[in-house]
Amino acid sequence: MKRFAFLLVVVGTLAGVAASLALASGYAAAPIVGGTLPPGYRDWRLISVAHEEGKLNDLRAILGNDVAIKTYREGKVPFPDGTIIARLAWSYDSSEENNKAFGR
Repeated sequence: MKRFAFLLVVVGTLAGVAASLALASGYAAAPIVGGTLPPGYRDWRLISVAHEEGKLNDLRAILGNDVAIKTYREGKVPFPDGTIIARLAWSYDSSEENNKAFGR
């Protein structure tokens, strides 16, 4: 149960960070250098979430399109053409406001 609660907090935090970054920057997504985002990227689903400690100290989310999700569930290797897997990462930057809220 604690793991589930932690996962909910992490997913909620990631969603909040993504929304605030989109609002602050005025863009729906960060620009992609040398390419464009594939159609339907907003519908990609969450595959996993991780908190990397040490020098990285960041939160990471792995997303995948429908082809990736289906392939993961079926346990197939190698991934078929059309599979898209993306990693999002947010670095943890301490601030007075966060330290007060989270007790650090």
